[in-house]
Amino acid sequence: MRPAVARRDGNSATRRESQKRRDAGVADDIAAGPGSSEQAANATQIAAQIAALDVVDPTTELDELEHRAWRTFLVAHAQVARRLETDLLATSNLPLAEFDVLFQLDIAEGHRLRMSELADRVVLSRAGMTRLVDRLVADGLVARLKCASDARGAYAVLTEQGHERLDRARPGHFESVRRHFLAAFTRGELEYLAGLMDRRFPVD
Repeated sequence: MRPAVARRDGNSATRRESQKRRDAGVADDIAAGPGSSEQAANATQIAAQIAALDVVDPTTELDELEHRAWRTFLVAHAQVARRLETDLLATSNLPLAEFDVLFQLDIAEGHRLRMSELADRVVLSRAGMTRLVDRLVADGLVARLKCASDARGAYAVLTEQGHERLDRARPGHFESVRRHFLAAFTRGELEYLAGLMDRRFPVD
């Protein structure tokens, strides 16, 4: 009985050893196969992507100076715009966005602009331009004129009543601009500030 057991154990050991050799051969074949370089490259790329998840790209964040400059600009713009709106409503009962439209039409050639041009020129708010012009038309401050060269296009035209309303609002509005913004700077600082802004964001 014992010799039979020994033979069975020996056969099992031989089979295990053969399986190890076959497994080793398969592993060698995979490593040496034509796709091994591509597999290794993919593995390296995936590892790099995983590692990148834990790293913040410094180019996507603002440094202290950049954040201060950007935040100061946003806060100053919001505060000044709110104060100008409050003053304009109190003195002329005219929202700032409506004043801007009337002003842009007043300085345009022929006191008229196509709707697309008006939307491009308005500084303070482009949202709801059609509804804004509709209100001004209803108030008699602006008229719509069909474009002869484009049946689908139309001009917004400043009316005489709109011109008179703008003339009444201008002095108080510009006084507010000086009080809430311009007075914070010397003439030299204003010239420098205008130069900096115009260099990057030129005014037409």
